[in-house]
Amino acid sequence: MEKPSNPASQSPILITGGGQRLGLAAALALHSETTPVIVTYRNNTRHLDQLQRLGIQTIHADLSTTGAVLALVQTIKQQYNSLRAIIHNASEWLSEAKEQSESPEMIFDRMMHIHAKVPYLINRQLSPLLKQFAEYSGDCSADIIHMTDFIIEKGSKKHIAYAASKAALHNLTLSFAAQLAPNIKVNSIAPALLMFNEHDDEAYKQHALQKSLMKLAPGEQEGVKAIRYLLDSDYITGRSLSIDGGRHLA
Repeated sequence: MEKPSNPASQSPILITGGGQRLGLAAALALHSETTPVIVTYRNNTRHLDQLQRLGIQTIHADLSTTGAVLALVQTIKQQYNSLRAIIHNASEWLSEAKEQSESPEMIFDRMMHIHAKVPYLINRQLSPLLKQFAEYSGDCSADIIHMTDFIIEKGSKKHIAYAASKAALHNLTLSFAAQLAPNIKVNSIAPALLMFNEHDDEAYKQHALQKSLMKLAPGEQEGVKAIRYLLDSDYITGRSLSIDGGRHLA
């Protein structure tokens, strides 16, 4: 792919884990002729053809190894002079339950890798491309958005490593915001339940809905609204935007 001559034109938004659920919804909502979207995906999903037909670039990237992360970074650098934003959505959700085949130490390493090390490496490597967009766009800042979780405030008895890794990602928000200002805004979004999985039964759904004041699962578009809000802002950086339906008060 030939690089655009003007770093501020055709500056894409990179979304990790964009093949399904919230990442997919964000890709579909944010992609345009002037701001294209790149998504990474780990597994082939039924949505890839749809993304590609719309002109969204899809990159297979199993980010479970450092080598794969650096390979992704190199691909982006070879194809683009600048980036409008990076949205770190790639995630895993593993618990320390007895039925897990992996040991607790392996689970901890996996959670810390995907939720902390991967964003850390990508931010450090690709922040010059974000800065290029900001410099050539005048008053417009570039953005990094970390998708964390409402449990960063309270922890989790069943998902200890997951909660700790998302808390680490929240702390990266603070550090990168201080380091990269004013050209790059860095924020995080901390959702609680937005949508159910296909296999969730009715009993589980009703139990989960009672955990928030709003008692609903608003869907992935609630996350998209939060992303748009942060991208459109000129002044918010180093903050965590909670979208939890008042779960912290329930």
